[in-house]
Amino acid sequence: MNPLFIFSLPRSGSTLLQKILASNPEVSSVAEPWILLPFIYPLKQSGVYAEYSHSCVHLALQDFIEELPNGKQDYLEAVGNAVLSLYQKVATDDVRYFLDKTPRYALIAEDITKMFPNGKFIYLWRNPLAVIASMIETWGNGKWNMFRFKVDLFDGLAKLLNAYQANSDNALAIQYETFLQFPEKELGRIAKYLDLNLDIADLKNFSEVNFSGKMGDPTGVKNYTMVSIAPLEKWKTVINNPLRKIWCRRYLRWLGEERLKIMGYDLNEMLSEIDAVKLDIRLVPMDIVMSCYGVLYCFFEPFLFKQKFGKLKHGERVMFHG
Repeated sequence: MNPLFIFSLPRSGSTLLQKILASNPEVSSVAEPWILLPFIYPLKQSGVYAEYSHSCVHLALQDFIEELPNGKQDYLEAVGNAVLSLYQKVATDDVRYFLDKTPRYALIAEDITKMFPNGKFIYLWRNPLAVIASMIETWGNGKWNMFRFKVDLFDGLAKLLNAYQANSDNALAIQYETFLQFPEKELGRIAKYLDLNLDIADLKNFSEVNFSGKMGDPTGVKNYTMVSIAPLEKWKTVINNPLRKIWCRRYLRWLGEERLKIMGYDLNEMLSEIDAVKLDIRLVPMDIVMSCYGVLYCFFEPFLFKQKFGKLKHGERVMFHG
């Protein structure tokens, strides 16, 4: 059994693709494991605050890795073997692939490709404007909430693109919009890459695949029982006021022409599409409030204070997070 990964941003159609592939008897999967993040992040100097002091863990692990014959690669392969044994325990018998779909893996995609030299990697791209709109609708109930997903939209996408460029010879890139428009053709590309007999019936039976667990798509495939092009234009009903359009223009320019081209999109065309969206100013005041709240949220991270006050409430000691 080999590991199979879908690398994408959240709200990019990864659950749809996961369920279609898991319809095949040779592919096993679970909702979203997130299991590799805590094994990779000790290699990073920042990004984690913990009572045990993440910075000390990082320094100690670097010292240990220097003693290994092949350094970091030995660590990655050992962790990969351990995680693969866990995949095997939850997979159904005699499958060829265990599919791990965890969108936040965008942050560590390059390390994962080194961790599993025999793995298969599908990069799923979606129009960033549609991703942003889906985040607002799904997790913001229509309210501006991009401050919660900066790590995905900026660091995540940049690292995902770097990982794809470094590993494109051993990976398959799928564009969400193209998949919805030509599902049979794109499924054929995936079948060839995975050397699997993927039946067209899988495009219809995916709604019967259910995963237990709290993580995963809370809407998406629940609203559609078949592959549909209906979601392609929905972003225009969300990114439709002056503030949202300005923010999205700036974001697209930050991504830049070259990175968007790798994903299969044209910067000028996307900017023109934003300009053509009919304006609706009803949510502008709320967006201003939420944008100001977002600045404070990112700077002060109130959830950390909430956790500490919760400890005080239960008589526990409040610790420094290093």
